[in-house]
Amino acid sequence: MLSFTWPLVLLLLPLPLFFRQAKNVAQGGHLQLPGVSHAIKNQSRQNVKHSRKLYWLMWLLLLLAVARPQWLGEPIELPSKGRDLMMAVDLSGSMQIEDMVIEGRTVDRFTLIQHVLADFIERRNGDRLGLILFADHAYLQAPLTQDRRSVAKFLTDAQIGLVGKQTAIGEAIALAVKRFDMVEESNRVLVLLTDGSNNAGSIEPETAAEIAAKRNITIYTVGVGAELLERRTIFGKERINPSMDLDETQLQKLADMTNGQYFRARSSEDLERIYQTIDQLEPVTRDQLSYRPKKELFYWPLLMSLLLSMLISCRQHFQAGMVLPSFKRGVKTQ
Repeated sequence: MLSFTWPLVLLLLPLPLFFRQAKNVAQGGHLQLPGVSHAIKNQSRQNVKHSRKLYWLMWLLLLLAVARPQWLGEPIELPSKGRDLMMAVDLSGSMQIEDMVIEGRTVDRFTLIQHVLADFIERRNGDRLGLILFADHAYLQAPLTQDRRSVAKFLTDAQIGLVGKQTAIGEAIALAVKRFDMVEESNRVLVLLTDGSNNAGSIEPETAAEIAAKRNITIYTVGVGAELLERRTIFGKERINPSMDLDETQLQKLADMTNGQYFRARSSEDLERIYQTIDQLEPVTRDQLSYRPKKELFYWPLLMSLLLSMLISCRQHFQAGMVLPSFKRGVKTQ
């Protein structure tokens, strides 16, 4: 469907008539040279009607361009159901421990989270997602948005140690609570992924979780890290527990305080199953939204007006060339 952004501009179409009338009144009589005026008039009378039509057409095209014509496509319905889900990802130094496996390749914990969480984000069509990164302190990397591509990009660009080397779990929860307070109607969900225990920040995790519970925020905590890691030493192979710093008791308590769940991710398969469980959350109903794609068309009348002005200019130069010989003949006959 064709529409105009500023259709009232077309009311200016008769404006040149007022300027022409005012010009005629102001000029009154004018000096005419014998022979010259007669030659010019004889030459121009044949084309004056055509010239006026071209000028009017050019004026109309300019007004059409200024009115900004647009072609509106068919309405496209946006998803009306979805979740408001904030993801808090640990970027402390321990996330660089290489005790995870992706497709037979040993990787660090954060690489595993990036790999699996990217697929999780891609499947969240209709959800509003946000991203918090935390270490010494918590930082909002992406507010709640339906732009999944940007959230995935922020996660991909994040680096271990970007915001410190410690773990401020309490601050991450508090920041999520603050962002959820800006949402009026939501099934507020926080997914917190960490491989350690709270040892930084200005607020205790239990205090932040208590506030979250009062705000009806559900927290799903995920403890990341393998339970067994073999490494070579000068005395041979040594088996260690790389997740000894993980405080599962605290993470379980935080989830229980907010009617959430605690999950243990020892591998990529575990993490994928956790996300599938989170997929089963009840979505919140939102108002149905729709939009109509717009295609700008103003450049077509603008281009036609430019071409028409070039045509008029060439026509005037041609007519001037025809008048000059007539003028010379008129002077000789005088």
